[in-house]
This record gives sequence, C-alpha cells and structure tokens, in this order.
Amino acid sequence: MSAAQQLDTIAGRITTLRNGGDGSVTTLSNEARASTELLGALPPRYGEVLLGLLDRLESSALFSEESCSFSQKDLLDNL
Repeated sequence: MSAAQQLDTIAGRITTLRNGGDGSVTTLSNEARASTELLGALPPRYGEVLLGLLDRLESSALFSEESCSFSQKDLLDNL
C-alpha cells in the first residue's frame, strides 16, 4: 500500500472514532504504527510527533472520561 493510501486509511479511522462509530484506538494505533510507507515518507520529526500522539491516544483509552492530559477528542484533532 502506498503512503497516500495508508494516510487515507488512518484518516478514515480517525473520522470513525470522532463520530463515535465502530472503531477502536488500538486498531488505529496498530495500523498507524504498521504504516511503514507513510512513516518513511514523513520527515523524521513528523514521524516522532505522530508516534508520540499515538502513545498519548492509547493512554487516553484507559480513562472512561475526558482528562486534561488525555483528551481523546483533542488528540484525534491533533492527529
């Protein structure tokens, strides 16, 4: 899959999560981390930021409510 296709897949997962659809943070994170073409196409700093946001998003999934540090909505917006 090309970097553009991987980006489209990730964007679709983010939209699904934002809209309360049938999706999971784990699925999004796993697919984003496995998107080697996309990660290779990004400047190194952008890849680091993406992985950092995914780490925080995974942590946010551990909370049942929004938290100042781990707001899923804000993290999805940043992604």
